[in-house]
Amino acid sequence: MKIITFSSLFPNAEQPSFGVFVENRLRHLLRDTDIEAQVIAPVPWFPFRHRMFGRYGAVACVPAHEKRHGVNVFHPRFLVLPKIGMRLTPRFLARAAAKQLRALQQTGFDPDLIDAHYLYPDGVAAAMLGREFGKPVVMTARGSDVTEIGRSQPFRTRILRAASQCSHIITVSNSLKEELTEIGVTTPMTTLRNGVDAERFNILPGTPNKPRGRDDFHIVFAGWLIRRKRADLVIKVADLLPGARVTLVGDGPERPALEALVQSLGLDDRVTFLGQQAPERMPEHLGGADVLMLPSEREGWANVLLEAMACGTPVVSNAVAGALDLVTVPEAGRLVCGQSAEAYADAVMDLIANHPGRDAVRRYAQQFGWREISMGQKAIFEAVVEEFSGR
Repeated sequence: MKIITFSSLFPNAEQPSFGVFVENRLRHLLRDTDIEAQVIAPVPWFPFRHRMFGRYGAVACVPAHEKRHGVNVFHPRFLVLPKIGMRLTPRFLARAAAKQLRALQQTGFDPDLIDAHYLYPDGVAAAMLGREFGKPVVMTARGSDVTEIGRSQPFRTRILRAASQCSHIITVSNSLKEELTEIGVTTPMTTLRNGVDAERFNILPGTPNKPRGRDDFHIVFAGWLIRRKRADLVIKVADLLPGARVTLVGDGPERPALEALVQSLGLDDRVTFLGQQAPERMPEHLGGADVLMLPSEREGWANVLLEAMACGTPVVSNAVAGALDLVTVPEAGRLVCGQSAEAYADAVMDLIANHPGRDAVRRYAQQFGWREISMGQKAIFEAVVEEFSGR
């Protein structure tokens, strides 16, 4: 079987961590099955490549074609219009991808199926491609496409229309599947959570099995520094717990405000901002901490939770979405109901006092491998192609 993986959330030479969760699933699918794939990952068009233009300047430097892990990845450009662009983006994405898909067909690569990630704008664009090329579409819902974009009426209507035109929807958590059902999606749906690469994410040699104690422990946060990730709560927990040292891994528009918060609380000597880190550095950052804290307001399936556990680091997370499916035993960590620093501080201290040990945490994480997910995808893809060809 040949597939096109289609997503504007996909790593590239300039943004190696961007959408890495999509690449990880595809990489394991290709390793575990006989499926062939090429990737169409459109990037916004921007005329200037200079770094002074920030993210858009970096995107302008993305190559039109690259190979990642042996897979061809194409980056056609699509138009982004400020302020009104979100409504038009699916059409611009579809137009850019259609041109690239025709070029691939001319080389002899004619996919049996379009594997689209993120319901809006990518899933809506994929539905357009499916109609134009006569291909079945499988869409994957990943989080804020449902819990944020999908709750806005104009976008919800387009998501529902696209869902009715696709053959199957994969969700990365049960809560996403339930919410899609509640808003009226009737397309067949299957939950396939993300797995973890337990070889790459492992306990660091020489790392103590348990924290030193209540007066000296290390909390790590990893993620984009945007408002809904609530990294401010991590800093406020450090203010409440004098024994805590905090490392924030990631970057984003909230960083100046977070740095100001650290200064106002006098925590400069206990809170460290590392900025964005290369994917290969993440095991050392996650494995070097005693607790991962993730107080995000919304998540689909936060890969970092499982990656931390594979490194032997238990987690403290907001009780939302995928965390409810993952943090189900004491070895995994603690869930917090209510977005208060005091509630998170209590959960952190309970975990420090009753730390299960890195070996036990890792054993729990190892049951979440990728092969089962790959086989589930393959079964869905084969059933979809068979049904579509029989129409």
